[in-house]
Amino acid sequence: MISASDIKDHMEVKSADGQHIGTVDYLEGSESIKLTKSDSPDGEHHHLIPLEWVDHVDAQVHLSMTASDVRSKWTHLPN
Repeated sequence: MISASDIKDHMEVKSADGQHIGTVDYLEGSESIKLTKSDSPDGEHHHLIPLEWVDHVDAQVHLSMTASDVRSKWTHLPN
């Protein structure tokens, strides 16, 4: 199981297929990662990724899902 304390602000988030998903802004509660909006595909919105999608953490946060799956299922936050 991944420890939320392993995930730090400004870490890169990568999908299972090696694509850049975003950059950690901060942990949203104890269950989600909030990505920076400046690194968002639209550059205007934050996105949330559940911690349960995290496969492992080293210098980066690695997800267990492909980039297309992540982008189709993440939570889009309004401004």
